[in-house]
Amino acid sequence: MYDVIVVGGGSAGAAVAARLSEDPGRRVLLLEAGLDWRADQAPWEVTTPNPIPIIHKREFQEKWQWPDLLTRRVAGQEARFYWRGKGLGGSSMMNGQIAIRGVADAFDEWAAHGCTGWSAKDVMPLFSVIEDDLEFGDTEGHGRGGPLPVYRAPPGTWGPIDRGLRDAALASGYPWCADLNGPDGEGAACYPINSRNHRRISTNEAYLEPARGRANLEIRGKVLVDRVVIRDGAATGVRVRVEGQGEGKGDGEACSEISARQIVLCGGAIHSPAILLRSGIGPADELKAMGIAVERDLPVGRHFFDHPLFRATIQLREDIRPTDPDTRHTNCCVTYSSGLADGGKRDMILIAFNHRGIGVPGAIGAGLFNAYSRGSLKLASIDPQIDPVVEENMLADPRDMLRMMDAVKRLAVLTVQPALAGIADWIRLTDTDLTLPQAAALPDRELEALLRRDTGDIQHAAGSCRMTGFNDADGVVNPDGTVKGIAGLRVADASIMPSDCRANTHFTTVVIGEAIARMMRKL
Repeated sequence: MYDVIVVGGGSAGAAVAARLSEDPGRRVLLLEAGLDWRADQAPWEVTTPNPIPIIHKREFQEKWQWPDLLTRRVAGQEARFYWRGKGLGGSSMMNGQIAIRGVADAFDEWAAHGCTGWSAKDVMPLFSVIEDDLEFGDTEGHGRGGPLPVYRAPPGTWGPIDRGLRDAALASGYPWCADLNGPDGEGAACYPINSRNHRRISTNEAYLEPARGRANLEIRGKVLVDRVVIRDGAATGVRVRVEGQGEGKGDGEACSEISARQIVLCGGAIHSPAILLRSGIGPADELKAMGIAVERDLPVGRHFFDHPLFRATIQLREDIRPTDPDTRHTNCCVTYSSGLADGGKRDMILIAFNHRGIGVPGAIGAGLFNAYSRGSLKLASIDPQIDPVVEENMLADPRDMLRMMDAVKRLAVLTVQPALAGIADWIRLTDTDLTLPQAAALPDRELEALLRRDTGDIQHAAGSCRMTGFNDADGVVNPDGTVKGIAGLRVADASIMPSDCRANTHFTTVVIGEAIARMMRKL
């Protein structure tokens, strides 16, 4: 029997498995639904600093993602493909590599919700533990020698829209910020990214590759977890389907059970809640309607959130368009505090997109870093091969809509600055002839309708297994990651975020894995 089964080898799961297996007396099994791959065998699409191919090309979606996963971003829109990594490293092997820390105020808000042990004082030091900051590592509050490199591209290597956004922002009064991960990290800045020698470093390479020689760590790929096995209110193992090991079961998959003393779900904000629901943990009425016996009535799948993103397309002058397939899509952003609608510190971000695929126009976008709208996730089937139904429900909260309308007006100011206007044949909203100044001048009702029609997301799924205080029944997990009312079962990934971390979610998700692994090691 294993001591711990970790389900999912992504941003959090790789950290959990690596840290727990540092104890030679603990036998750890890591199960990953996608490929088990080694660093020296990584193909180009996994290592390139340009994530666009692995995100958008169907051949890579089928190999490295969940190719049938759809979500509806805003009520009234059609459901569209949602990017989630499938394979060791999870979404860290196909995301934007952004290594932005969550905001200290956000973690104090988590603690105020009753999540003891998650205040800024508790959490911020863990960012220093996980990072090897090549520029600021020797500065107080930063880290040197951690598993994940933090690199900032020199401005001379940036793309034309990076430089245009920076210069337009500075001319419009935004300050320059040399260190976005510093205590006052706001303004025009270079993204810190998880890159070494221009190569993406996923959590597979950072955490699992150095741990693979441990006799007490076993890693299995192409294993799809159906559900957690629960007996007498305690998790005793998982039921799995193993690709290529069956006859006549699904697509050649064999079903079996694997026992362990503890289970840690690290499948992310889409698949961890889906596993819980198939296991009988979730809203009782929904489970009964699916014919699933109820083990525990908990609000699994509620409180889902993502970061809305609104973009305008920029057709660059032909002489400065990127042509190298390794050209990075973004290096520059502008973060700021809107001062509106309870946004708090660093609630907004403006983003440069040098391209969205070589030969495809670039863009400038605005996103919420502190979203209040909440969506839902429900099972479409009890079959683990069928993805859940996800309604993101973005912009439903008036506080989000107000700040996005303000962001459109801010973008309009930037696009008429010479630094941006001078590099473009045209800048307008996608599939229209409308410019950003024209959009910003629309009556509020029309601008709201435009945002509801065209807003996408930043692919930062979170909140669907929300963490609350030990005595708060309106959550799914406790502050130590344990599922309420089920012994031996934890969740450790972005799904447990009780509210927004006000950043790209990857770095905070790694810290969640680190934090819960430390809690488990103290037992």
